[in-house]
Amino acid sequence: MTPTIADSTQLDLTAFIRTIPDFPKAGILFRDIAPLLADPRALAGAIERLLAPWRNERIDAVAAIEARGFLFATPLAMALGVGLLPVRKPGKLPGATIAHDYELEYGSDRLEMHTGMLPAGARVLVVDDVLATGGTAGACLALIAASGATVAGVAFLIELQSLGGRKKLAPHRVESVLVY
Repeated sequence: MTPTIADSTQLDLTAFIRTIPDFPKAGILFRDIAPLLADPRALAGAIERLLAPWRNERIDAVAAIEARGFLFATPLAMALGVGLLPVRKPGKLPGATIAHDYELEYGSDRLEMHTGMLPAGARVLVVDDVLATGGTAGACLALIAASGATVAGVAFLIELQSLGGRKKLAPHRVESVLVY
């Protein structure tokens, strides 16, 4: 039987998040979403809760941050009736790209986005699974701004509040389903 939104919106999603200590390195508490992804009701509930704050907003595109952001951004883009813009790690996108280097809680990285995919002034919703220090999402916001588009807001399944990522994304609207 296919889960319905009514079945899933009241579900306690925290029951589907595992905490794995010392991953990917000592001192990190990793919030594993695999059990949530494996449960159709939990997944439907997560998608609905990610979507709810944005239903009545003007969104022209959804930007998905590699890799787990793809899992949540795609159904949001479909529900909003807009296209999906993949924001990826270096060397994954063919053609002309723009890039932004950034720091994260356990190293540094780079994100890339195709050029010419967003019209000037397009309102973009950025989606990822976890907000930690804000480095990855901040890099995505910088890419969107560099393209001439506008960030409509940022949506996360999980926010790790103690790491202060929300402050790094200010003044943009940030919506998180679960806050630890």
